[in-house]
Amino acid sequence: MIHKGGMRAIAVSVALFGVASQVSAAPFFEHKPTKGEPAFVGADVTPVVVFGKNSRRGVEEFAAENHLDASALQRKFTASGLIECGAAHGAGQLTLTDDLVTTAAHVFFDEKGAPRAKSCVFVIESNGAQIRTPIDLNSIVAGSTDPYAIEAVHDWAVARLTRPIHGVTPYGLADAARPNTPAEFVARGHIDWGDGRRLSMEKCTLHDQLAAGEEGTREFSFDCETGDGASGGAVLAGADDPVIEAVLVGWRSNRPFRSAPFSRSHYNFAVTIEGDFKKAVVDASKKVMVSK
Repeated sequence: MIHKGGMRAIAVSVALFGVASQVSAAPFFEHKPTKGEPAFVGADVTPVVVFGKNSRRGVEEFAAENHLDASALQRKFTASGLIECGAAHGAGQLTLTDDLVTTAAHVFFDEKGAPRAKSCVFVIESNGAQIRTPIDLNSIVAGSTDPYAIEAVHDWAVARLTRPIHGVTPYGLADAARPNTPAEFVARGHIDWGDGRRLSMEKCTLHDQLAAGEEGTREFSFDCETGDGASGGAVLAGADDPVIEAVLVGWRSNRPFRSAPFSRSHYNFAVTIEGDFKKAVVDASKKVMVSK
């Protein structure tokens, strides 16, 4: 998540009296450290989490490297868009139906558990044109409306648009996520990609299960690069017919803002669309189909 007008980091990891302190942050917006965690308020940082050579690609680059048709690839991933809430934005995507989006809860709710704005819009690009669609904030179902106060595994949300986006294919739902399996991270919102609007694509690996929520969601580490503003973006399985298995929630690192190998102390993490999260998506999609 990113606030428009620039970003100042307020949570960084440092070595204090010889002990490395690891700070967890929801990517991509100003995340306050928990009690006892050191912070340098106002430190300028590079808001990109990288594990070596940056593997993010634009559509044209990804298509060329993988011998694919760029136009077909663009159409296939049109479902990935931005969620703009006032002065902040994150990522989201059409899921199951053409008027239902999945994302992270902290895209809608701030550090105090308050709504980020009185209105939010979902923005995609289709056939070279920008489509902006209001989000029905009364329809939001979330793992928590105060995501900063609880474990990250509850940081998920589903919301309905006020009208469908015709002609765009939504992502389907993947089977249960498994450790050490191939994945693709597809998202808009990285502030270092075309002013936060350019679609980023990359291949990587979904690594270890880190936590499990009582509602059936799970948290996994993964090694795709991420940039500030991409919270809620899609971790996909299946290249032919993209299906979403998780949404990006955050990063943890004892060497943040530097390029370093993926490890247990330097990783991004995502929350799976399982349990109550999956039920919320399926239930909302049924209501949409009935209303149609």
